[in-house]
Amino acid sequence: MIRALILGGTADASLLAAEIARAGIDAVYSYGGRTRTPADQPLPTRIGGFGGVSGLTDYIRREGITHVIDATHPFAAEMSRNAVEACAQTGTLLLALERAPWIKAAADTWLEVVDVNAAVAALPDAPANVFLAIGRQHIAPFATKPQHAYTLRFVDPPEATLPFAADVIVSRGPFTLEGELEMLRTRGISWIVARNSGGDGARAKIDAARRLGLPVIMISRPELPERRRVERVTDVMQWLGHSARLGA
Repeated sequence: MIRALILGGTADASLLAAEIARAGIDAVYSYGGRTRTPADQPLPTRIGGFGGVSGLTDYIRREGITHVIDATHPFAAEMSRNAVEACAQTGTLLLALERAPWIKAAADTWLEVVDVNAAVAALPDAPANVFLAIGRQHIAPFATKPQHAYTLRFVDPPEATLPFAADVIVSRGPFTLEGELEMLRTRGISWIVARNSGGDGARAKIDAARRLGLPVIMISRPELPERRRVERVTDVMQWLGHSARLGA
């Protein structure tokens, strides 16, 4: 018997949850808890961290989990590392559902950097209008360059005072090319800082930057332990021994 744990929080994870529910597979969907109003799922849902590797290990054993699907954000490195270790300790099957990263096109102007601190260093010293498309938990280092006019976009309104003055947009994707072009033009954005999340839901800002000839400081994905990885929900369903009926 299969009892699956989906480590979710992404659009791909929601697609997988819908397909698993249609197939009648026993599964639990887990949110990390960063979003205050997460999307409803057609599966039993838990919200919040596990308490590190030991907590996830205990959960897997207590709940009789046989398969873990890591469908977290490509930059949720700690959770992904914990999943690798916990599954190794419990002998649980693990599969990562991870979208392919964006590939730089000839017309793109990217400055590829390894982390957020390197992204801060890559910004110019002269004041500029900067769109930080990196999530609220990663913005603090940019306070060291307060001369810039920052635009931030969050799913939820910020609960705490931001570390610097910024224009905050509260909106949930996916976003369209037309909408991103209007946003960038209206705010006079001259630099974009983004993480290489991949996928279609957040790609529009990258396409808009290309259209407008704007430089993008692109933060590369963190290195993760070796693990089996697929890019499609259909591949996960085959791994679980079921056929997918996407769109049914």
